[in-house]
Amino acid sequence: MAATSPPLPSSFQNRKKIFSNFTSSKPFSILLSDKKCSRFRCQIKSFENQPPNWSVEFLSGTEPIHLIQNSPSSSMSMAAASASDSAVKTVKKVCLFYCGETKALAERIAAESDAIELRSINWRTFEDGFPNLFIPNAHGIRGQHVAFLASFSSPAVIFEQLSVIYALPKLFISSFTLVLPFFPTGTSERMEDEGDVATAFTLARILSNIPTSRGGPTSLVTFDIHALQERFYFGDNILPCFESGIPLLKNRLQQLPDSDNISIAFPDDGAWKRFHKQLQHFPTIVCNKVRIGDQRIVRIKEGEAAGRHVVIVDDLVQSGGTLIECQRVLAANGAAKISAYVTHGIFPNRSWQRFERDNGGHPENGLTYFWITDSCPQTVKAVMSKPPFEILSLAGSIAAALQI
Repeated sequence: MAATSPPLPSSFQNRKKIFSNFTSSKPFSILLSDKKCSRFRCQIKSFENQPPNWSVEFLSGTEPIHLIQNSPSSSMSMAAASASDSAVKTVKKVCLFYCGETKALAERIAAESDAIELRSINWRTFEDGFPNLFIPNAHGIRGQHVAFLASFSSPAVIFEQLSVIYALPKLFISSFTLVLPFFPTGTSERMEDEGDVATAFTLARILSNIPTSRGGPTSLVTFDIHALQERFYFGDNILPCFESGIPLLKNRLQQLPDSDNISIAFPDDGAWKRFHKQLQHFPTIVCNKVRIGDQRIVRIKEGEAAGRHVVIVDDLVQSGGTLIECQRVLAANGAAKISAYVTHGIFPNRSWQRFERDNGGHPENGLTYFWITDSCPQTVKAVMSKPPFEILSLAGSIAAALQI
């Protein structure tokens, strides 16, 4: 028996032999007469030859002390309740800041969890166009876990967001997480000729120099970065967490009436390398580009499209030229329906207008569905409620990542 202060009353200590000789499975009560003790707590580790499943209840010197043997189911319930309480206690409260473009996504993230509190920033500019920024109630986030939801949709907005990103960790916060759903320079990840500038490396190094918070290096959450080797562009002062939007696609495919007739098509070997392990339970089709004269055309390298609902999967789309060529070759090879998924719908110059809805039976002319995530907020506004586009929100995935 172990006890905490105040010390056990003498009347209880004198009954030590009663407890040591107690072997009955029935409830047992002892009336204590020592009124100097108003409250004590103790835990019985074990009896001789008895399992340690006993509890003691005692409130005051005028109440009896109850020695109770717990049933196995009761013990299991108590353990489950304890585990549940522990899980609740480990929920991390997060203050989530956002920029103007990501406000709608931030609100969806906050709706996913009561542990996420939205915080705003005053985004203003001076007369010369440079940022005039202010973080309200900066003292109020001291000791808090803080995150910032960024959107580097154009070079014009990167500087003002970087200014905030560099300022937040210095406000004596417990930890800092940068959520950048789309890493925009990811396609410029390599040099082919002397003089090429790999801007993916440049941005990675800028983010790697974010000041450390009291909790240590910044955590970076990003989705389906274009090339896997880009993880090595980041320095030791940032902790990249590479997430994927593919689980959202898989959930959506399971909801389709023809979910048992789905095949996945990759427009090139790069897409196959990135995603085939996550989609290995589906029949796959791999396309590639071949040069014929001065033209580069798309062909099916392996797999069968005939009679299938084929979903083309890639990490991003810009002009959409490759995707459309892939759509045509799949239709020519007998695909019954064709849909597409990309995590990042960039669509410069409103190139999303090239994609039309197939209302049935003409997959060469349109797509049944075109799924994108909300990683690019400006695109979401443009294509919202416009078939064949459907938005698969990253809100739940981001809310979960903020608990890591």
